[in-house]
Amino acid sequence: MADFDFGEGLRKVFLAGVGALATTVEKGQEIVDDLVKKGELTVEQGKALNTELKRKAEEVKEEHEAKADHAE
Repeated sequence: MADFDFGEGLRKVFLAGVGALATTVEKGQEIVDDLVKKGELTVEQGKALNTELKRKAEEVKEEHEAKADHAE
């Protein structure tokens, strides 16, 4: 039977999640930038949305880091 290191598996899942989150934030920023270019959002609204996206992503990342720390 193959050895399975639960901690290593959890770490890989966590890193995959962080990568997915980063990709989502980047795509969200692109969408906001496109809306600003089209005039559907003001520059100020776009900046506020981008800031909120980054803040929320950081919150989610920290929550998952805390959960991963407790799982070890």
